[in-house]
Amino acid sequence: MTSEATISTSRTRIQKPGYRDYYWLRSFVAGGVASCCAKTTIAPLDRIKILLQAQNIHYRHLGVLATVFAVRQKEGILGLYKGNGAMMVRIFPYGAIQFMAFDKYKKLISKKIGKSEHIHRLMAGSMAGITAVIFTYPLDMVRARLAFQVKGEHRYNGIIHAFKIIYTKEGGLPGFYRGLIPTVVGMAPYAGFSFFTFETLKTTGLKHVPELLGKPSRDNPDVLVLKTHASLLCGGVAGAIAQTISYPLDVTRRRMQLAAILPDSEKCR
Repeated sequence: MTSEATISTSRTRIQKPGYRDYYWLRSFVAGGVASCCAKTTIAPLDRIKILLQAQNIHYRHLGVLATVFAVRQKEGILGLYKGNGAMMVRIFPYGAIQFMAFDKYKKLISKKIGKSEHIHRLMAGSMAGITAVIFTYPLDMVRARLAFQVKGEHRYNGIIHAFKIIYTKEGGLPGFYRGLIPTVVGMAPYAGFSFFTFETLKTTGLKHVPELLGKPSRDNPDVLVLKTHASLLCGGVAGAIAQTISYPLDVTRRRMQLAAILPDSEKCR
């Protein structure tokens, strides 16, 4: 009897408009902060990836580790974080929009289509990723331009200056959306397989080893959620699989974003 009362109270509380609004605000903030922390952690490797993907003339003959040491020697430790400021400006709304949109799309698809749970995850993940990309793509363009710059050869002095130069010299607003098509095409499998794999691993883990991987939710003690270490593991595996599948399109996106400032830009267009 007490258990039924607890569940009823929790459902009533979640259905209240005020609590629902607070839930989405908390989800927005939590998603953004989590994304910022994750991207800052891997920012050095992300910058190395951009330098090698677009074949920066100073580092294209080097491997990953050699490029890390070369950047540190040429530009200092902060050189590994070049473009991270623009990434933070972008990734907070990107991560928040993606996580919020996933829940919305999943519920909508469940009502309209009524397919299996796996199809819901795949479609909702793809749609959420595409939505987040479209809203934040100009910031991704600026971030790539800043990260590709090498000390002593700066074209842009910061985020605002980069926005101004791209807008005035590359055709206005369309200049910020170079490479959008391969990005959207790549985001479908990336976001879809990322959410699909994560949700599948989570469901399987909580079903078979709940005492090892699960803990009671703070919002509803009757619902199990993943422990921190389990969530990190599932997220890492999901991200690795999704990134591998969509990587060729990611290279295409970077080449198109940076075409205007590459020495052989005319060949890339």
